[in-house]
Amino acid sequence: MRGSCMESLIAGARELNITLTDRHLAAFETCYRELVAWNQRFNLTAITDREGVLVRHFLDSLSCLKVLPQAELACGAQVIDVGTGAGFPGLSLKVVCPGMRLTLLEATRKKVAFLEHMVRVLGLKGVEVIHGRAEELGRNPAHRERYNWALARAVAEMPILAEYLLPLVRVGGAMLAQKGEGATAEVHGANATIVTLGGRVRQLVPVELRGLAETRYLVVVDKVAATPEKYPRRPGVPQKRPLVGG
Repeated sequence: MRGSCMESLIAGARELNITLTDRHLAAFETCYRELVAWNQRFNLTAITDREGVLVRHFLDSLSCLKVLPQAELACGAQVIDVGTGAGFPGLSLKVVCPGMRLTLLEATRKKVAFLEHMVRVLGLKGVEVIHGRAEELGRNPAHRERYNWALARAVAEMPILAEYLLPLVRVGGAMLAQKGEGATAEVHGANATIVTLGGRVRQLVPVELRGLAETRYLVVVDKVAATPEKYPRRPGVPQKRPLVGG
């Protein structure tokens, strides 16, 4: 399994101070094969070439471990991946950090079916797949302010994302948004909204991935106060009328 076909993932992970075992590599190989097979029937991702999947999906997901506390994850931290799509970053993180308790939230039914299939195929424990929307889950007492970490990748602009994620995070926890090169300006523009929702920006961590020219950013927002009860607003409203703070 340590052949050249996985070399970019192995080397890229090493640069992130992550050592991938043969078990990890076998799981990622299975993920790749299943993703490509399902993608022929359902449109799960626009990226299907091996190198693209290894770097832009798997490695990009693992870059979250630059800020996620691995000791906490190993001890069963509760993590929710909002708008996970085909399982990024959540599924890749679970492969490497099996001790975390993971919830995968996805609004598209065909992607939910794929996620349920992958959980079975990989034999993952401590994973819940939910078909639904963040605005609904954030008002559900079983999920509201219950998570140590809420994650999202390429889901929405920061003001919208903060309204999706922060209601799900317990006070003392944090949200992590994976963002592109415009992250600094985006976060600056969303700061008042983040504060309104009970958050405080902790850091923006640049990520350089082998094979990618552009710099990515991990945006970490601490949950320092309870989110006001009126948030999140009903489904669709955050996207149509993003909060501007207050």
